Amino acid sequence: MSSNSAPSQERSLLICDDDERFATRLATAMERRDFDVRLAFSVADGIAEVRRSAPQFAVVDLRLGDGSGLDVVQAVHDARADARVIVLTGYGNIATAVAAVKVGAVDYLPKPADADQVESALLSDDELLPPPPENPMSADRVRWEHIQRVYEQCGNNVSETARRLRMHRRTLQRILAKYAPRG
Repeated sequence: MSSNSAPSQERSLLICDDDERFATRLATAMERRDFDVRLAFSVADGIAEVRRSAPQFAVVDLRLGDGSGLDVVQAVHDARADARVIVLTGYGNIATAVAAVKVGAVDYLPKPADADQVESALLSDDELLPPPPENPMSADRVRWEHIQRVYEQCGNNVSETARRLRMHRRTLQRILAKYAPRG
């Protein structure tokens, strides 16, 4: 997805995310903010895009269908040391945040992040901490999202998910039967 105007190396942006709907919506929003956007939906496609033309900016999902988004972050950093890369993830934890920074990411945002948050992280001054989010997810929502992700990773197997989360199977079934908490 690229705008009709001539590409600007100063605002070239690679979005690498296997959630095509999310990536396309983010690309449209970033194009409105004068970024020259290219999309990739896998590690292999992301690395190929970087080799074709190293972007000034990149937004990379941590977990992609064919591997780790950190491989794409590393490729961007290797191809262009001054590139600003942020990592998006629904699986936030300290270990992965540290790994992302070690390979060259300048920030780490939880999904779902909106275009304003992404633009702010891409263009922020390295010396300043970004402002806190306007509407952060509630603790209940974060817990629910984590449970849903583990459930999905376990192939929707309740017993295996309960074992990995160290909770009773019936408790997990009650949680899964409820709607997601607001916020």
